[in-house]
Amino acid sequence: MRILFLVKKENYSKAGDIVFKNDLVSRQSINFRDSKSLGLSGDVYYLDIQGSDEALEEARKLLKDVASEVTGAEKEKVVDVIEKQEESANAGFGSIFG
Repeated sequence: MRILFLVKKENYSKAGDIVFKNDLVSRQSINFRDSKSLGLSGDVYYLDIQGSDEALEEARKLLKDVASEVTGAEKEKVVDVIEKQEESANAGFGSIFG
């Protein structure tokens, strides 16, 4: 399962502390992405967490005051951009080490 949060710049450190200091959530796949590096507007970070249902529910509770969950079409758009970047990076590594 995957969850995506929008984190304002001023809450970036706080959100990182929250997810990386929680034993359950910190064991999931956690990635912060700057909106500008994704080619998206705004001056925010996206926090992409993939893991168990239990861990994602815990992340929702922990982050409720410092981040907002991204859902629907916006989530699909951001996840699509992230996945395309990852595919491009993997293809690049493949050609280097292939």
